[in-house]
Amino acid sequence: MPTLHIVIPVYNEEATLLDCLGRVDPAALPPSWSKNLILVNDASTDGTPSLLNTLATRHTICEHDRNSGKGAAIRTGFARALEDAADSDAILVQDADLEYNPADYAKLLEPIELGRARVVFGTRFGPHYEPATFALRLHAFGNRLLTELSNWRTGLHLTDMECCYKVFAAPVLRRILPMLREDRFGIEPEITAAIAAVGERIEEVPVSYHPRTIGEGKKIKWSDGLSALRVIRHGVRNRTGFGS
Repeated sequence: MPTLHIVIPVYNEEATLLDCLGRVDPAALPPSWSKNLILVNDASTDGTPSLLNTLATRHTICEHDRNSGKGAAIRTGFARALEDAADSDAILVQDADLEYNPADYAKLLEPIELGRARVVFGTRFGPHYEPATFALRLHAFGNRLLTELSNWRTGLHLTDMECCYKVFAAPVLRRILPMLREDRFGIEPEITAAIAAVGERIEEVPVSYHPRTIGEGKKIKWSDGLSALRVIRHGVRNRTGFGS
């Protein structure tokens, strides 16, 4: 029976964590699949650690001693997932907020289950999502621009490189994990560059998206866009021999 290992980076998500898990736990998977949740606390300073303590008997909890960034939390979660993962398993990234809907898990796993691809990215953009405000349109424009630049460097043809939902067959993640070093939001283009470097095909699947504002806890900043540009420029050059 294959397992979907769900890596959830968590930083100061006291307000949304339980609601998020309340959606993750019952989310349907393809027949015969099971779930394994790995929550990575990136040194939260609110009530998140107390919540995680109550979940420790049901899920795997990893702790950072200091705040290291989303990328670092994802890498910690990946490493922990791969300790138990069989080659038939898959690993998925889930944010702890309520922007993404776990009801999309089954369709995200479908390309892997059917053997069409070993890496699947969600895509927020297309007819299924229309930004309602200027701020959201600006955010979407920035993501599309970064995606186009990433495509130019990697030779891929993605529409949403920055989407949180990324799913990997376990053997692929084992191969690229040593290539990942980004601690913050630069992890997204870095993962994409690593996938391109090892020659894996990526299939995109439309997913639902309900963006939150900075006031509601969104943590990405304009400076993270600059970090993404840096990673896109350098790719995974000089890392385990990949890149150009």
